[in-house]
Amino acid sequence: MKTIAEVIREKNIQLDSVDPVIQLGFTQVPNFVLRDTRLSIGAKLTYAMFLSYAWHNDLCFPGQERLAADLGMSVPSVSNFTAELAKHGFISIKRRGLGKTNLYTVHFQVGRGKTA
Repeated sequence: MKTIAEVIREKNIQLDSVDPVIQLGFTQVPNFVLRDTRLSIGAKLTYAMFLSYAWHNDLCFPGQERLAADLGMSVPSVSNFTAELAKHGFISIKRRGLGKTNLYTVHFQVGRGKTA
Protein backbone atom coordinates (compact mmCIF):
# COMPACT_ATOMS: atom_id res chain seq x y z
CA MET A 1 0.00 0.00 0.00
CA LYS A 2 1.36 3.42 -0.94
CA THR A 3 1.64 6.25 1.52
CA ILE A 4 -0.30 9.45 0.91
CA ALA A 5 2.99 11.22 0.15
CA GLU A 6 3.80 8.63 -2.55
CA VAL A 7 0.37 9.01 -4.15
CA ILE A 8 0.61 12.78 -4.17
CA ARG A 9 4.14 12.63 -5.64
CA GLU A 10 2.76 10.62 -8.54
CA LYS A 11 0.61 13.66 -9.32
CA ASN A 12 -2.47 11.56 -9.91
CA ILE A 13 -4.48 13.69 -7.51
CA GLN A 14 -5.32 17.24 -8.47
CA LEU A 15 -7.09 19.68 -6.19
CA ASP A 16 -9.60 21.99 -7.85
CA SER A 17 -9.70 24.84 -5.39
CA VAL A 18 -8.84 28.48 -5.07
CA ASP A 19 -8.77 28.08 -1.30
CA PRO A 20 -5.24 29.06 -0.18
CA VAL A 21 -5.41 26.55 2.69
CA ILE A 22 -5.93 23.75 0.21
CA GLN A 23 -3.36 25.11 -2.26
CA LEU A 24 -0.61 25.66 0.32
CA GLY A 25 -1.37 22.59 2.41
CA PHE A 26 -1.78 22.12 6.12
CA THR A 27 -0.12 20.19 8.90
CA GLN A 28 -1.76 17.98 11.51
CA VAL A 29 -0.15 17.83 14.92
CA PRO A 30 -0.82 14.80 17.13
CA ASN A 31 -2.83 15.54 20.26
CA PHE A 32 -0.24 13.84 22.47
CA VAL A 33 2.16 16.61 21.44
CA LEU A 34 -0.34 19.41 21.93
CA ARG A 35 -1.31 18.13 25.38
CA ASP A 36 2.17 17.42 26.71
CA THR A 37 2.57 19.96 29.51
CA ARG A 38 6.35 19.62 29.52
CA LEU A 39 6.62 21.27 26.11
CA SER A 40 6.56 25.01 25.63
CA ILE A 41 4.37 26.59 22.98
CA GLY A 42 7.51 27.32 20.95
CA ALA A 43 8.57 23.65 21.04
CA LYS A 44 5.10 22.54 19.92
CA LEU A 45 5.18 25.01 17.04
CA THR A 46 8.69 23.86 16.08
CA TYR A 47 7.46 20.22 16.08
CA ALA A 48 4.61 21.26 13.79
CA MET A 49 7.07 22.93 11.42
CA PHE A 50 9.20 19.76 11.34
CA LEU A 51 6.07 17.81 10.37
CA SER A 52 5.34 20.37 7.66
CA TYR A 53 8.81 19.99 6.16
CA ALA A 54 8.82 16.19 6.44
CA TRP A 55 5.36 15.87 4.86
CA HIS A 56 6.61 17.30 1.60
CA ASN A 57 9.98 15.56 1.52
CA ASP A 58 9.78 12.43 3.74
CA LEU A 59 12.91 13.91 5.31
CA CYS A 60 13.53 16.86 7.52
CA PHE A 61 16.82 18.73 7.48
CA PRO A 62 16.12 22.45 7.55
CA GLY A 63 18.88 24.76 8.68
CA GLN A 64 18.47 26.74 11.89
CA GLU A 65 18.22 29.94 9.86
CA ARG A 66 15.42 28.50 7.71
CA LEU A 67 13.52 27.31 10.78
CA ALA A 68 13.94 30.67 12.47
CA ALA A 69 12.74 32.56 9.40
CA ASP A 70 9.72 30.29 8.85
CA LEU A 71 8.75 30.46 12.52
CA GLY A 72 9.43 34.19 12.93
CA MET A 73 11.90 33.48 15.74
CA SER A 74 15.58 33.97 16.42
CA VAL A 75 18.11 31.21 15.76
CA PRO A 76 18.89 30.86 19.50
CA SER A 77 15.16 30.37 20.21
CA VAL A 78 14.93 27.66 17.55
CA SER A 79 18.01 25.96 19.04
CA ASN A 80 16.38 25.98 22.47
CA PHE A 81 13.10 24.56 21.15
CA THR A 82 14.80 21.78 19.17
CA ALA A 83 16.86 20.87 22.24
CA GLU A 84 13.64 20.79 24.29
CA LEU A 85 12.00 18.44 21.78
CA ALA A 86 15.06 16.17 21.75
CA LYS A 87 15.26 16.12 25.55
CA HIS A 88 11.70 14.79 25.78
CA GLY A 89 12.09 12.27 22.93
CA PHE A 90 9.91 13.96 20.32
CA ILE A 91 12.78 14.31 17.84
CA SER A 92 16.29 12.97 17.35
CA ILE A 93 19.02 15.16 15.95
CA LYS A 94 21.85 13.80 13.84
CA ARG A 95 24.67 16.26 13.35
CA ARG A 96 25.98 15.88 9.80
CA GLY A 97 29.18 17.85 10.05
CA LEU A 98 30.62 21.27 9.53
CA GLY A 99 28.65 23.42 7.13
CA LYS A 100 25.79 20.92 6.75
CA THR A 101 22.32 21.08 8.23
CA ASN A 102 21.28 18.63 10.94
CA LEU A 103 19.04 15.68 10.11
CA TYR A 104 15.93 15.59 12.31
CA THR A 105 13.88 12.47 12.93
CA VAL A 106 10.36 13.18 14.15
CA HIS A 107 9.01 10.52 16.52
CA PHE A 108 5.33 9.63 16.65
CA GLN A 109 5.30 7.12 19.50
CA VAL A 110 2.78 8.32 22.04
CA GLY A 111 4.63 6.55 24.86
CA ARG A 112 7.88 8.45 24.27
CA GLY A 113 6.69 11.56 26.01
CA LYS A 114 4.46 11.61 29.04
CA THR A 115 1.47 13.86 29.16
CA ALA A 116 0.10 15.37 32.29
